[in-house]
Amino acid sequence: MHELSIVMNIIQIAEQQAKAANASVVDEIELDIGTMSGIDMDSMDFAWEQAVKQTMLQNSVRKVNRIKAKAKCLDCGAEFAIEKYYDACPACGEHLLDILQGTELRVKSLTVS
Repeated sequence: MHELSIVMNIIQIAEQQAKAANASVVDEIELDIGTMSGIDMDSMDFAWEQAVKQTMLQNSVRKVNRIKAKAKCLDCGAEFAIEKYYDACPACGEHLLDILQGTELRVKSLTVS
């Protein structure tokens, strides 16, 4: 379950930024997580509940923006939604794709006090 290490890194980033802003509490954290980021959201939720205890994020509101995956076919140029890396282009059937979005995993914003 790599979600725990990811959550621990998110907490570290949030606490560093909060301390840099002379804050003692993170009131809200907003995350962008792509549908093809490899994150299992149930595992992430479980890890989050355990990991934030006794941290600056213990009572914070967590907002998660799920970014749907989108790709561009490198053969015909069509852009389309995908669910897996090996999905074929619906226009030409080819598999050579450029992933445009959906692999994100980032802290988008923090609200601190």
